[in-house]
Formats: sequence, C-alpha cells, structure tokens
Amino acid sequence: MTTITTNIEQAIEHLITEDIIAIPTETVYGLAGNIYSSKAIHNIFQLKQRPLSNPLIVHIPAINELTKIATNIPEVAYKLAETFWPGPLTLLLPKQPSVPDFITAGKKTVAVRIPNHPVTLALLESLDFPLAAPSANPFGSISPTTAEHVANYFENKLELILDGGPSEKGIESTIIGFEKNQPILYRYGSISVEEIETITGTLSLNTLIENNPDAPGMLPFHYSPNTGMLLVDDIEKYIHLFSHMRIGLLLFENSIPNDRVIVQEILSSKGNLKEACSNLYAALHRLDKLNLDLIIAEQLPDKGLGETINDRLKRASKKSELNY
Repeated sequence: MTTITTNIEQAIEHLITEDIIAIPTETVYGLAGNIYSSKAIHNIFQLKQRPLSNPLIVHIPAINELTKIATNIPEVAYKLAETFWPGPLTLLLPKQPSVPDFITAGKKTVAVRIPNHPVTLALLESLDFPLAAPSANPFGSISPTTAEHVANYFENKLELILDGGPSEKGIESTIIGFEKNQPILYRYGSISVEEIETITGTLSLNTLIENNPDAPGMLPFHYSPNTGMLLVDDIEKYIHLFSHMRIGLLLFENSIPNDRVIVQEILSSKGNLKEACSNLYAALHRLDKLNLDLIIAEQLPDKGLGETINDRLKRASKKSELNY
C-alpha cells in the first residue's frame, strides 16, 4: 500500500535503507534514490521502465556540494548556478570518478541541480548522500505535478510519496551543458532561453537525439498521454477533419465556440506563459482520463516559455502524428 505523507523523517528512513520514494520539486515530482546505491538506482530504472542509456539528474542541497559531483567546472557554470540555484536549472558537467556510471549511463558527464522546494531541500540537507530523481512516471508518460498523479501511476508499487503540494513551475528544469566552455542548451525547461542568455550570451542548441541521449528529455517521443494527440496551429481546421471523433482541446488562453468538442482545457486565461507552464501537465492528465479519441493541442507563441511548452507538446504528440 502506497503511503502519501508530509513526514520527512519517514522519507529519510526509506532512503537510508536504499528504498526509493517519490519527492516533490518545484518542477515535477521525482522518483528518488541514493546515487551511490546500485539497488536504489536499479529500482528507479525498473519501476519507470526507463532505458539504461538515459542518464539521471543528481540533486544536491547546496552549491558547495557541486565539486563532490563534478569537476573541471567552467566559470560560466558557476555564474549560472549562483543566479538560478536553488531552481529549475540543471548543469551537465564532467563527473567526478566517485559518481557511479549507472547514474550517467556510462557517460563522462553528470547532470546536477539544486531543487527549489522547501520539503526536498530539507530532505537533502538531512542526508549524507545526493539523490537521483527522474520524473515519477512511467517512461514516456505525462510528468506528475501532484502526489496524486504519482499514486495513480505507481499505486502499491511505491511505498512512500512525500507530498509537497502541486509543483509550482510544472515543467522540468532547463538543462545546460558545455563544450570547450561554450554553453549548450540540451533541454528547454522552466527557465527560458532568454533568461539563460543574459548570463551566457547566445546558446547553441542540441535538444533532440534519437537514442543514447546526453541528458534527460532529448528523445523525440516523451511526455505523452495515452490518448492520441496532435499539435496544430489551426484548431478549427482539425476539429472539422476529426469531427467524427470525441475531441478534447488543449488551448493557450481562449476557448473556441464549437459544439463538436467534448471538453476544452485553457492553460492561462490571462495569456501568461508561466501560468501555462504550471498548468500544462495537470491539464493533460485531466484530458487523458476522459476516454477521448483525440486531444488537439494549440501551438503557443514560440518565444520565451512558449518554446518550452511547444517542445513538450511536440514530443507528447510525436507518436500520434504517425497515425493521423
């Protein structure tokens, strides 16, 4: 039986005995385990059904812990950390030899961040080891932003979920790596490219790979509902094309008057991209429960956090595009 609790001491007990638990972060909920425990990390991969070639993110409580995990850290990486940590930024850096290869999928780099959630920061500060914590969902599924989402995925397969309320940001961290000290964007996330570039200057992009990714979130198929989904820029056209189906809409700020549609989810009635990010996965979870034939998602303005949301929707709809 899965226990949902706010008791950090219970969480500590499980982690010390090499169990895995679900933890809250400001981005999404994660499946957490001791990075030095091969048992815990094996269980994370097994429970998620995650490919072993897909590396994990290491979570630490403070910047002064970074050199225990990474080495040869560029000055610009420290500037990013000082600006955005704790927060939804992950740095991809050369790993210390002590970081196990099963964390990094055998690669010489390690992904690391400090989450900005009071519950998980308190947890990390109480442990003498960092935590690996990929999103607490089956591989490729919609990421969870509440304890209930996690329980729906892993009821009776996970002993403990540490409840920290709904995730504030609602979308995963932005991942920045470096080649010859030059910053590269590996994953769009809760910090926009424009915000990162105020520190780094112009970023190079390397956000898509078919297999053996350098960082999480780079595969083309990801974040997907069980319901078929299309990302389009002309909603009315596609409602007409699929009028014989039970359709749900995922829209940015305005509803569409159309009696052929079963349900409409609005991400932000104010047109606020941060609010849209925060609401995205919860809206997808609700739509996915309604036994629809098709979810039609509206492409957002491709700027700022709109780029991040469009990135998630493209990956979430990629498999369905092949069938329509």
